[in-house]
Amino acid sequence: MAVTESVAEDAEGTARTAHEGILRRQSARESAARTYARALPIVPVRARGLTIEGADGRRYLDCLSGAGALALGHNHPVVLEAVRRVLDSGAPLSVLDLATPVKDAFVTELFRTLPPGLADRARIQFCGPAGTDAVEAAFTLVRAATGRTGLLAFTGAYHGMTAGALAASGGAGDVGVARLPYPQDYRCPFGIGGPVGAELAARWTESLLDDPKSGVPLPAGMILEPVQGEGGVLPAPDDWLRRMRTITADRSVPLIADEIQTGVGRTGAFWAVGHSGITPDVMVLSKAIGGSLPLAVVVYRDDLDVWQPGAHAGTFRGNQLAMAAGAATLAYVRENGLAERAAALGSRMLSRLRRLQTELPCVGDVRGRGLMIGVELVDPEGENTGPGHGAPGASSAGVHGAIPSALEPVRAPRPADPELAAAVQRECLNRGLIVELGGRHAAVVRILPPLTISDEQAAAVLDRLSDAIAAAARHQQHHGRRRHHGQHHGPAPHIGRQP
Repeated sequence: MAVTESVAEDAEGTARTAHEGILRRQSARESAARTYARALPIVPVRARGLTIEGADGRRYLDCLSGAGALALGHNHPVVLEAVRRVLDSGAPLSVLDLATPVKDAFVTELFRTLPPGLADRARIQFCGPAGTDAVEAAFTLVRAATGRTGLLAFTGAYHGMTAGALAASGGAGDVGVARLPYPQDYRCPFGIGGPVGAELAARWTESLLDDPKSGVPLPAGMILEPVQGEGGVLPAPDDWLRRMRTITADRSVPLIADEIQTGVGRTGAFWAVGHSGITPDVMVLSKAIGGSLPLAVVVYRDDLDVWQPGAHAGTFRGNQLAMAAGAATLAYVRENGLAERAAALGSRMLSRLRRLQTELPCVGDVRGRGLMIGVELVDPEGENTGPGHGAPGASSAGVHGAIPSALEPVRAPRPADPELAAAVQRECLNRGLIVELGGRHAAVVRILPPLTISDEQAAAVLDRLSDAIAAAARHQQHHGRRRHHGQHHGPAPHIGRQP
């Protein structure tokens, strides 16, 4: 028995040494721009579904999912089989923009899923391998189609890391794109939230476009995310999305839906625009459409197809393995109703997390759609940072309804707490749970599990997350970061299962 234990200890020590050596070499050799590796010091060596195993032998539940790229989780059998078929067939792996049976099958499956009104009029452009390439292509397209140059985007947006995509994102340093208010409840820019806040945001947009002295000429297009991901998991109200569709259509402004992270069932509809029933003129797609491999496309209405050959290109736009994996993923999600399952399971997870919100004052807000969930962490003893959400009567007003004369908010948001969020991420990792941070102040814990997550796995995710939040809050209070006492000291609330 002692010999067996000694062998196991030696193996564990060897694995730990290898793990630490790889991390040390990464730190010494990779750029300072690396991000996930800083907060998640793990070395994945095997993965299946929701689970990752590190070089040190530890196992983790992965709720980062390749930043939403892994709709079916790691190494799903249908994806592996699709890739093997291409490899075994002797087909070329990269073909620029030439036609192939693999590409034809991918486009056929993708068009089968598109919103009504777009599928039968759609054109597709394969771009470089990243979502930001599709965003750049969409901007080039609408500028060519309209003869205009300006763009409309929204505060809090994230569209990629290339120059044009960054210019339309919330962190842009130079104003080359006109910014519009994105509606949200907890930190509403108008201090109202709800349908009334969304109505004010819509009226601001109309005023900007119709005022000849607004300083914003009629743009080439408007780009929006149906759910802002990096911006803090902010679902756009359906009425507001329909209003944006009407505003842009009435003014012949192409509407670009960025479904790079929200697509392929993530939010509980195959495409997030499906919740509101709108049909955008252009959709930019990446992440999950490649079945975990690099692939990005822009899909658009045929009357916009006016650009010249070579107007947008990319050497790796003919990635056959990604197209095969993507077609298999799209078909599996569609045939197995995974979008509907994401809606049902996500609703249950949100409900349980909102119970946690009532028990831990450091949980300022819980929001999301489907399996795209965010938990915003705040300093419960900090001063209110401004008016919050929910004017009297707002819950019964539609986006076109009259704005009440009294706009006193029901509550105001507390200051975001990025240090606590980082501590929660570390506590999650200690408990074998991988989560991402996002939001304006990196204070939103983001949950992006694969659509194949089981009920039992979802319960384990919620148990570990709730325990991590409670532990981080206790530790922070113990070390005197709060100005006042009285924060939750009890055991982590059990939110994994319904009582």
